[in-house]
Amino acid sequence: MSGNLPTTQRAHAVWRDSEDPLGRYPGQFFRADPDQCYLDGNSLGRLPHATKDALESFLTDGWGTELVDGWSHWIDEPELAGDQLARAVLGTGPGQALVTDSTSVNLYQLFTAAIDAQPSRRTVIIDSANFPTDRYILQGIAKARGLTLVTLDVDQSGGPGAVRMDTDIERFDPDALESLLSEDVAVLTLQAVNYRSGTRQPVREITEMARKYGIPVVWDCSHAAGSVVLDFDGNGVDLAVGCTYKYLNAGPGSPGWLFVRKEWQERLQVPIQGWFAQADQFAMGPLFDPVDGIRRFQIASPPVMGIRAVQSSLDMIERAGMAAIEEKAQRGTQMMVELFDAWLAPLGFALQTHRNAEYRGGHIAVTHPEAKQIALAMRQLGNVIPDYREPSMIRLAMSPLATTYQEVWDGMDRMRELVESGRYRDATAEASRVT
Repeated sequence: MSGNLPTTQRAHAVWRDSEDPLGRYPGQFFRADPDQCYLDGNSLGRLPHATKDALESFLTDGWGTELVDGWSHWIDEPELAGDQLARAVLGTGPGQALVTDSTSVNLYQLFTAAIDAQPSRRTVIIDSANFPTDRYILQGIAKARGLTLVTLDVDQSGGPGAVRMDTDIERFDPDALESLLSEDVAVLTLQAVNYRSGTRQPVREITEMARKYGIPVVWDCSHAAGSVVLDFDGNGVDLAVGCTYKYLNAGPGSPGWLFVRKEWQERLQVPIQGWFAQADQFAMGPLFDPVDGIRRFQIASPPVMGIRAVQSSLDMIERAGMAAIEEKAQRGTQMMVELFDAWLAPLGFALQTHRNAEYRGGHIAVTHPEAKQIALAMRQLGNVIPDYREPSMIRLAMSPLATTYQEVWDGMDRMRELVESGRYRDATAEASRVT
Protein backbone atom coordinates (compact mmCIF):
# COMPACT_ATOMS: atom_id res chain seq x y z
CA MET A 1 0.00 0.00 0.00
CA SER A 2 1.33 3.47 -0.84
CA GLY A 3 0.53 7.12 -0.82
CA ASN A 4 -0.31 6.98 -4.53
CA LEU A 5 -3.85 5.91 -3.70
CA PRO A 6 -6.43 8.67 -4.26
CA THR A 7 -7.59 10.49 -1.16
CA THR A 8 -11.17 9.41 -1.83
CA GLN A 9 -10.27 5.78 -1.16
CA ARG A 10 -10.34 4.82 2.52
CA ALA A 11 -7.17 2.80 1.98
CA HIS A 12 -5.37 6.13 1.57
CA ALA A 13 -6.31 7.09 5.15
CA VAL A 14 -5.30 3.64 6.39
CA TRP A 15 -1.90 4.08 4.72
CA ARG A 16 -1.46 7.54 6.28
CA ASP A 17 -2.15 6.15 9.74
CA SER A 18 0.35 3.33 9.18
CA GLU A 19 3.04 5.91 8.30
CA ASP A 20 2.08 8.47 10.95
CA PRO A 21 5.03 9.37 13.28
CA LEU A 22 2.41 10.28 15.91
CA GLY A 23 0.42 7.10 15.34
CA ARG A 24 0.90 5.84 18.90
CA TYR A 25 -0.85 8.84 20.44
CA PRO A 26 -4.54 8.44 19.46
CA GLY A 27 -4.62 5.23 21.52
CA GLN A 28 -3.57 7.24 24.57
CA PHE A 29 -6.96 9.00 24.70
CA PHE A 30 -10.19 7.74 26.25
CA ARG A 31 -12.85 6.77 23.69
CA ALA A 32 -16.29 5.91 25.04
CA ASP A 33 -17.53 5.02 21.53
CA PRO A 34 -14.91 3.63 19.11
CA ASP A 35 -17.25 4.24 16.14
CA GLN A 36 -17.62 7.94 16.85
CA CYS A 37 -15.70 10.36 14.60
CA TYR A 38 -14.72 13.26 16.84
CA LEU A 39 -13.78 16.22 14.63
CA ASP A 40 -14.25 18.93 17.27
CA GLY A 41 -10.86 18.91 19.00
CA ASN A 42 -10.54 22.59 18.10
CA SER A 43 -13.35 23.25 20.58
CA LEU A 44 -12.72 20.65 23.29
CA GLY A 45 -9.92 18.12 23.20
CA ARG A 46 -10.31 14.46 24.11
CA LEU A 47 -9.46 13.09 27.57
CA PRO A 48 -5.94 11.57 27.80
CA HIS A 49 -5.75 8.38 29.87
CA ALA A 50 -2.75 9.88 31.66
CA THR A 51 -4.87 12.83 32.80
CA LYS A 52 -7.47 10.54 34.33
CA ASP A 53 -4.70 8.77 36.26
CA ALA A 54 -3.05 12.03 37.31
CA LEU A 55 -6.28 13.49 38.68
CA GLU A 56 -7.22 10.32 40.53
CA SER A 57 -3.75 10.28 42.09
CA PHE A 58 -4.02 13.91 43.12
CA LEU A 59 -7.40 13.38 44.75
CA THR A 60 -6.14 10.61 47.01
CA ASP A 61 -2.37 11.11 47.35
CA GLY A 62 -2.49 14.89 47.15
CA TRP A 63 -5.60 16.61 48.41
CA GLY A 64 -6.91 13.61 50.35
CA THR A 65 -3.63 12.75 52.07
CA GLU A 66 -1.68 16.00 52.38
CA LEU A 67 -4.62 18.32 53.02
CA VAL A 68 -3.49 21.89 53.68
CA ASP A 69 0.19 20.89 53.91
CA GLY A 70 0.10 20.27 50.18
CA TRP A 71 0.19 24.02 49.57
CA SER A 72 3.89 23.98 50.41
CA HIS A 73 4.52 22.65 46.89
CA TRP A 74 1.21 23.35 45.09
CA ILE A 75 1.66 27.08 45.53
CA ASP A 76 4.15 27.51 42.67
CA GLU A 77 2.48 25.23 40.14
CA PRO A 78 1.23 28.08 37.89
CA GLU A 79 4.87 29.05 37.28
CA LEU A 80 6.10 25.46 36.90
CA ALA A 81 3.35 24.67 34.41
CA GLY A 82 4.02 28.01 32.71
CA ASP A 83 7.67 27.12 32.22
CA GLN A 84 6.71 23.75 30.76
CA LEU A 85 4.19 25.42 28.44
CA ALA A 86 6.84 27.91 27.33
CA ARG A 87 9.31 25.13 26.62
CA ALA A 88 6.96 22.64 24.96
CA VAL A 89 4.50 24.86 23.09
CA LEU A 90 5.41 28.56 23.03
CA GLY A 91 9.03 28.33 21.93
CA THR A 92 10.54 30.54 24.61
CA GLY A 93 12.36 30.46 27.95
CA PRO A 94 11.27 30.18 31.61
CA GLY A 95 9.92 32.87 33.90
CA GLN A 96 7.57 34.38 31.30
CA ALA A 97 4.36 32.33 31.37
CA LEU A 98 1.73 31.42 33.95
CA VAL A 99 -0.98 28.78 33.75
CA THR A 100 -3.65 30.60 35.69
CA ASP A 101 -7.16 32.04 35.70
CA SER A 102 -9.29 32.08 32.54
CA THR A 103 -8.44 33.43 29.11
CA SER A 104 -10.95 36.22 29.68
CA VAL A 105 -9.36 37.35 32.95
CA ASN A 106 -5.89 37.16 31.40
CA LEU A 107 -7.04 39.25 28.44
CA TYR A 108 -8.42 41.88 30.79
CA GLN A 109 -5.18 41.92 32.74
CA LEU A 110 -2.93 42.36 29.71
CA PHE A 111 -5.18 44.75 27.79
CA THR A 112 -5.53 47.08 30.76
CA ALA A 113 -1.89 46.87 31.78
CA ALA A 114 -0.70 47.65 28.25
CA ILE A 115 -3.09 50.59 27.94
CA ASP A 116 -2.06 52.04 31.31
CA ALA A 117 1.63 51.73 30.42
CA GLN A 118 1.19 54.44 27.75
CA PRO A 119 -1.62 56.68 29.07
CA SER A 120 -1.20 59.34 26.39
CA ARG A 121 -2.34 56.87 23.73
CA ARG A 122 -6.12 56.83 23.29
CA THR A 123 -6.85 54.25 20.58
CA VAL A 124 -7.20 50.48 20.76
CA ILE A 125 -7.64 48.13 17.80
CA ILE A 126 -9.26 44.72 17.35
CA ASP A 127 -10.82 42.93 14.37
CA SER A 128 -14.43 41.90 13.78
CA ALA A 129 -13.50 38.21 13.28
CA ASN A 130 -11.86 38.01 16.69
CA PHE A 131 -13.37 35.74 19.33
CA PRO A 132 -16.38 37.38 21.06
CA THR A 133 -14.72 37.45 24.50
CA ASP A 134 -11.79 39.44 23.14
CA ARG A 135 -14.08 41.93 21.43
CA TYR A 136 -16.46 42.33 24.36
CA ILE A 137 -13.69 42.80 26.93
CA LEU A 138 -11.92 45.43 24.86
CA GLN A 139 -15.24 47.18 24.19
CA GLY A 140 -15.85 47.36 27.95
CA ILE A 141 -12.37 48.70 28.69
CA ALA A 142 -12.64 51.33 25.94
CA LYS A 143 -16.03 52.48 27.23
CA ALA A 144 -14.88 52.68 30.84
CA ARG A 145 -11.74 54.64 29.97
CA GLY A 146 -13.09 56.83 27.18
CA LEU A 147 -10.84 55.31 24.53
CA THR A 148 -11.39 55.20 20.79
CA LEU A 149 -12.04 51.61 19.72
CA VAL A 150 -11.31 50.71 16.11
CA THR A 151 -12.79 47.46 14.84
CA LEU A 152 -11.13 46.19 11.67
CA ASP A 153 -14.19 44.95 9.77
CA VAL A 154 -12.82 41.93 7.94
CA ASP A 155 -16.09 39.98 7.65
CA GLN A 156 -18.71 42.73 7.25
CA SER A 157 -20.13 42.05 10.71
CA GLY A 158 -19.22 45.56 11.89
CA GLY A 159 -18.58 46.57 15.47
CA PRO A 160 -17.72 49.76 17.39
CA GLY A 161 -15.63 52.09 15.24
CA ALA A 162 -15.80 49.69 12.30
CA VAL A 163 -13.33 50.32 9.48
CA ARG A 164 -13.69 48.18 6.36
CA MET A 165 -10.56 46.11 5.69
CA ASP A 166 -10.06 43.59 2.92
CA THR A 167 -8.22 40.41 3.90
CA ASP A 168 -7.42 37.06 2.35
CA ILE A 169 -9.90 34.85 4.25
CA GLU A 170 -9.26 36.88 7.44
CA ARG A 171 -5.46 36.81 6.93
CA PHE A 172 -4.02 40.30 7.30
CA ASP A 173 -1.68 41.97 4.85
CA PRO A 174 0.75 43.74 7.21
CA ASP A 175 1.17 46.67 4.79
CA ALA A 176 -2.59 47.26 4.66
CA LEU A 177 -2.82 47.00 8.43
CA GLU A 178 -0.01 49.51 8.89
CA SER A 179 -2.09 52.24 7.24
CA LEU A 180 -4.29 52.26 10.37
CA LEU A 181 -1.48 52.34 12.93
CA SER A 182 -0.10 55.41 14.65
CA GLU A 183 1.59 56.49 17.86
CA ASP A 184 -1.87 57.04 19.35
CA VAL A 185 -2.56 53.28 19.41
CA ALA A 186 -2.17 51.81 22.91
CA VAL A 187 -2.77 48.16 22.03
CA LEU A 188 -3.52 45.93 19.04
CA THR A 189 -4.98 42.48 19.57
CA LEU A 190 -5.40 39.67 17.02
CA GLN A 191 -5.69 35.88 16.95
CA ALA A 192 -2.64 33.84 15.98
CA VAL A 193 -5.11 31.38 14.40
CA ASN A 194 -8.63 32.66 13.78
CA TYR A 195 -11.33 30.75 15.60
CA ARG A 196 -13.81 30.41 12.72
CA SER A 197 -11.80 30.23 9.50
CA GLY A 198 -8.71 28.58 10.98
CA THR A 199 -6.56 31.24 9.29
CA ARG A 200 -3.01 31.57 10.59
CA GLN A 201 -1.72 35.13 10.82
CA PRO A 202 1.76 36.39 9.89
CA VAL A 203 2.66 36.88 13.54
CA ARG A 204 6.27 37.99 13.14
CA GLU A 205 5.54 40.52 10.39
CA ILE A 206 2.63 42.11 12.24
CA THR A 207 4.49 42.21 15.56
CA GLU A 208 7.54 43.85 14.01
CA MET A 209 5.43 46.38 12.15
CA ALA A 210 3.48 47.36 15.29
CA ARG A 211 6.73 47.70 17.22
CA LYS A 212 7.80 50.53 14.86
CA TYR A 213 4.98 52.60 16.37
CA GLY A 214 5.58 51.42 19.94
CA ILE A 215 2.36 49.38 19.87
CA PRO A 216 2.21 46.19 21.95
CA VAL A 217 0.33 43.32 20.28
CA VAL A 218 -1.63 40.97 22.53
CA TRP A 219 -1.88 37.69 20.61
CA ASP A 220 -4.74 35.33 21.45
CA CYS A 221 -3.28 31.88 20.82
CA SER A 222 -6.28 29.82 21.96
CA HIS A 223 -6.66 28.08 18.58
CA ALA A 224 -2.92 28.04 17.87
CA ALA A 225 -1.33 26.53 20.98
CA GLY A 226 -0.94 22.82 20.39
CA SER A 227 -1.71 22.95 16.66
CA VAL A 228 1.08 25.11 15.19
CA VAL A 229 4.66 26.02 16.03
CA LEU A 230 4.42 29.40 17.77
CA ASP A 231 8.15 30.22 18.22
CA PHE A 232 7.57 33.25 20.43
CA ASP A 233 11.28 34.08 20.47
CA GLY A 234 11.69 33.86 16.71
CA ASN A 235 8.48 35.80 16.10
CA GLY A 236 9.21 38.45 18.72
CA VAL A 237 5.96 37.97 20.65
CA ASP A 238 5.85 40.07 23.83
CA LEU A 239 2.31 39.53 25.16
CA ALA A 240 -0.05 36.60 24.63
CA VAL A 241 -2.87 34.60 26.16
CA GLY A 242 -4.52 31.29 25.42
CA CYS A 243 -6.63 28.45 26.73
CA THR A 244 -5.72 24.82 27.43
CA TYR A 245 -8.92 22.90 26.66
CA LYS A 246 -8.64 22.80 22.85
CA TYR A 247 -5.52 21.32 21.26
CA LEU A 248 -3.86 21.13 24.68
CA ASN A 249 -6.50 18.57 25.77
CA ALA A 250 -6.69 19.70 29.41
CA GLY A 251 -10.46 19.46 29.79
CA PRO A 252 -13.53 21.72 30.07
CA GLY A 253 -12.92 24.71 32.29
CA SER A 254 -9.18 24.06 32.49
CA PRO A 255 -7.14 27.18 33.33
CA GLY A 256 -5.93 29.63 30.76
CA TRP A 257 -2.42 30.99 30.41
CA LEU A 258 -0.69 34.31 29.87
CA PHE A 259 2.74 35.23 28.54
CA VAL A 260 4.67 38.41 29.32
CA ARG A 261 8.21 38.71 27.98
CA LYS A 262 10.73 39.55 30.70
CA GLU A 263 11.46 42.97 29.22
CA TRP A 264 7.78 43.90 29.70
CA GLN A 265 7.21 42.56 33.20
CA GLU A 266 8.45 45.61 35.09
CA ARG A 267 6.70 48.01 32.69
CA LEU A 268 3.22 46.70 33.35
CA GLN A 269 1.09 47.27 36.43
CA VAL A 270 -1.69 44.71 36.56
CA PRO A 271 -5.17 46.05 37.31
CA ILE A 272 -6.29 43.18 39.57
CA GLN A 273 -3.86 43.32 42.49
CA GLY A 274 -4.22 39.86 43.95
CA TRP A 275 -2.40 38.58 47.00
CA PHE A 276 -0.44 36.00 45.01
CA ALA A 277 1.29 38.91 43.26
CA GLN A 278 2.45 40.39 46.58
CA ALA A 279 6.20 40.41 47.22
CA ASP A 280 5.92 39.17 50.81
CA GLN A 281 2.71 37.24 50.32
CA PHE A 282 2.23 35.79 53.78
CA ALA A 283 3.06 38.98 55.64
CA MET A 284 -0.53 40.00 54.84
CA GLY A 285 0.56 43.65 54.83
CA PRO A 286 -1.65 46.72 54.41
CA LEU A 287 -0.29 47.87 51.02
CA PHE A 288 0.19 46.15 47.68
CA ASP A 289 3.86 45.67 46.78
CA PRO A 290 4.15 43.57 43.60
CA VAL A 291 6.76 40.85 43.41
CA ASP A 292 9.36 40.91 40.65
CA GLY A 293 8.86 38.53 37.76
CA ILE A 294 5.95 36.76 36.14
CA ARG A 295 4.17 36.02 39.44
CA ARG A 296 3.05 39.65 39.63
CA PHE A 297 0.44 38.69 37.00
CA GLN A 298 -1.12 36.00 39.18
CA ILE A 299 -4.22 36.95 41.14
CA ALA A 300 -5.26 34.24 43.56
CA SER A 301 -4.97 30.60 44.56
CA PRO A 302 -4.23 28.41 41.55
CA PRO A 303 -6.69 25.75 40.33
CA VAL A 304 -4.35 22.89 41.18
CA MET A 305 -6.47 20.06 39.75
CA GLY A 306 -6.85 21.97 36.49
CA ILE A 307 -3.12 22.60 36.34
CA ARG A 308 -2.43 18.90 36.87
CA ALA A 309 -4.53 18.19 33.77
CA VAL A 310 -2.52 20.78 31.84
CA GLN A 311 0.78 19.27 32.98
CA SER A 312 -0.34 15.79 31.98
CA SER A 313 -1.17 16.97 28.48
CA LEU A 314 2.02 19.01 28.19
CA ASP A 315 4.03 15.88 29.01
CA MET A 316 2.50 14.24 25.94
CA ILE A 317 3.06 17.28 23.72
CA GLU A 318 6.66 17.60 24.84
CA ARG A 319 7.35 13.98 23.93
CA ALA A 320 5.71 14.33 20.53
CA GLY A 321 7.25 17.70 19.66
CA MET A 322 5.43 20.67 18.18
CA ALA A 323 7.15 20.35 14.79
CA ALA A 324 5.64 16.88 14.31
CA ILE A 325 2.29 18.07 15.66
CA GLU A 326 2.14 20.99 13.22
CA GLU A 327 3.11 18.73 10.32
CA LYS A 328 0.25 16.34 11.09
CA ALA A 329 -2.19 19.24 11.44
CA GLN A 330 -1.19 20.45 7.99
CA ARG A 331 -1.39 17.00 6.41
CA GLY A 332 -4.70 16.23 8.07
CA THR A 333 -6.33 19.51 7.04
CA GLN A 334 -4.91 19.05 3.53
CA MET A 335 -6.69 15.70 3.33
CA MET A 336 -9.85 17.46 4.46
CA VAL A 337 -9.46 20.06 1.69
CA GLU A 338 -8.99 17.33 -0.92
CA LEU A 339 -12.08 15.47 0.32
CA PHE A 340 -13.98 18.74 0.33
CA ASP A 341 -13.14 19.25 -3.34
CA ALA A 342 -14.17 15.72 -4.26
CA TRP A 343 -17.24 15.28 -2.06
CA LEU A 344 -18.60 18.49 -0.58
CA ALA A 345 -18.09 21.18 -3.21
CA PRO A 346 -20.44 19.37 -5.65
CA LEU A 347 -23.11 19.38 -2.90
CA GLY A 348 -23.17 23.16 -2.51
CA PHE A 349 -20.56 23.64 0.23
CA ALA A 350 -18.00 26.46 0.11
CA LEU A 351 -14.53 26.35 1.66
CA GLN A 352 -13.78 29.19 4.09
CA THR A 353 -10.20 28.14 4.89
CA HIS A 354 -6.91 28.66 3.11
CA ARG A 355 -5.69 26.04 0.68
CA ASN A 356 -2.10 26.95 1.57
CA ALA A 357 -1.31 24.70 4.56
CA GLU A 358 1.10 27.28 5.99
CA TYR A 359 -1.82 29.68 6.35
CA ARG A 360 -3.95 27.20 8.36
CA GLY A 361 -4.17 25.96 11.91
CA GLY A 362 -5.67 22.60 12.89
CA HIS A 363 -9.18 22.94 11.48
CA ILE A 364 -11.02 23.85 8.31
CA ALA A 365 -14.33 25.67 7.92
CA VAL A 366 -17.01 25.01 5.31
CA THR A 367 -20.29 26.81 4.73
CA HIS A 368 -23.64 25.65 3.37
CA PRO A 369 -27.10 27.27 3.40
CA GLU A 370 -28.35 24.40 5.61
CA ALA A 371 -25.18 24.01 7.69
CA LYS A 372 -26.96 24.08 11.04
CA GLN A 373 -29.26 21.20 10.06
CA ILE A 374 -26.36 19.26 8.53
CA ALA A 375 -24.24 19.63 11.67
CA LEU A 376 -27.19 18.41 13.74
CA ALA A 377 -27.63 15.39 11.48
CA MET A 378 -23.93 14.57 11.65
CA ARG A 379 -24.28 14.21 15.40
CA GLN A 380 -27.68 12.49 15.52
CA LEU A 381 -27.54 10.24 12.47
CA GLY A 382 -23.88 9.94 11.52
CA ASN A 383 -22.13 9.68 14.92
CA VAL A 384 -19.80 12.46 13.77
CA ILE A 385 -19.06 15.42 16.07
CA PRO A 386 -18.26 18.70 14.30
CA ASP A 387 -19.28 22.11 15.52
CA TYR A 388 -21.50 24.77 14.02
CA ARG A 389 -20.76 28.49 13.98
CA GLU A 390 -22.84 31.34 12.66
CA PRO A 391 -23.25 32.19 9.91
CA SER A 392 -23.84 28.80 8.23
CA MET A 393 -20.43 27.36 9.10
CA ILE A 394 -19.24 23.88 10.09
CA ARG A 395 -15.74 23.46 11.51
CA LEU A 396 -13.87 20.17 11.16
CA ALA A 397 -10.66 19.61 13.13
CA MET A 398 -7.60 17.42 12.92
CA SER A 399 -6.39 17.43 16.51
CA PRO A 400 -2.95 15.95 15.77
CA LEU A 401 -2.36 13.82 18.86
CA ALA A 402 -5.89 12.49 19.28
CA THR A 403 -7.25 12.17 15.74
CA THR A 404 -6.49 9.50 13.14
CA TYR A 405 -6.63 9.98 9.39
CA GLN A 406 -9.23 7.22 9.22
CA GLU A 407 -11.39 9.14 11.69
CA VAL A 408 -11.22 12.20 9.44
CA TRP A 409 -11.99 10.14 6.32
CA ASP A 410 -14.91 8.31 7.91
CA GLY A 411 -16.37 11.50 9.35
CA MET A 412 -16.31 13.35 6.06
CA ASP A 413 -17.63 10.29 4.21
CA ARG A 414 -20.62 10.12 6.57
CA MET A 415 -21.12 13.87 6.14
CA ARG A 416 -21.16 13.45 2.36
CA GLU A 417 -23.65 10.58 2.51
CA LEU A 418 -26.06 12.46 4.78
CA VAL A 419 -26.22 15.42 2.40
CA GLU A 420 -26.10 13.44 -0.85
CA SER A 421 -28.99 11.20 0.24
CA GLY A 422 -30.99 14.01 1.84
CA ARG A 423 -31.12 12.09 5.13
CA TYR A 424 -29.80 15.13 7.00
CA ARG A 425 -33.33 16.54 6.88
CA ASP A 426 -34.50 13.75 9.21
CA ALA A 427 -32.57 15.12 12.20
CA THR A 428 -34.71 16.84 14.82
CA ALA A 429 -33.75 20.00 16.65
CA GLU A 430 -32.33 19.62 20.16
CA ALA A 431 -33.22 21.78 23.13
CA SER A 432 -29.76 23.20 23.74
CA ARG A 433 -28.28 26.67 23.37
CA VAL A 434 -24.84 25.15 22.69
CA THR A 435 -23.84 24.78 19.03
